[in-house]
Amino acid sequence: MIETAQATVAPRATDRIYLDKQSPAAYQALVKTADVVRAAAAEAGLDRILVELVNLRVSQLNGCAFCLDVHTRAALRAGETGRRLGVLAAWRDTELFTARERVALALAEAATHPADALAQERAYAEAGEVLDDDEISAVVWVAITINAFNRVSILSKHPVREAPAR
Repeated sequence: MIETAQATVAPRATDRIYLDKQSPAAYQALVKTADVVRAAAAEAGLDRILVELVNLRVSQLNGCAFCLDVHTRAALRAGETGRRLGVLAAWRDTELFTARERVALALAEAATHPADALAQERAYAEAGEVLDDDEISAVVWVAITINAFNRVSILSKHPVREAPAR
């Protein structure tokens, strides 16, 4: 039994429902949104590595193991290095990331924690010195979209499984 402030609730037979399977039309709408955002990012000139860095940093902040797994593999396929991925959580403390990547990561963090108005203002100001409006918009949309996928995976408890042997 789970005790809450409202009542005692018996646990379900299954731990969680997979939101993507339970409401496939809603999930497919999110996938289509991600496709449009990916195209907008490419059109704005954001390379795949930068997009994956944003996906990974947001997923780190949200603690989404499933999305971290998916986007680590995608970043590596795009040519990202293990070294940079290993220090991504501490990107501010290393010189391994370009100015463009740094402002994108700060914007992604601001989109993930929108209640921090000061960080948001700082991130936009710094981004405006390095990125144009299309690039800023694309970075924020990438962050918004991965935040949504993080919530789906976290609330569904999507598992990270061992990769099959080749």
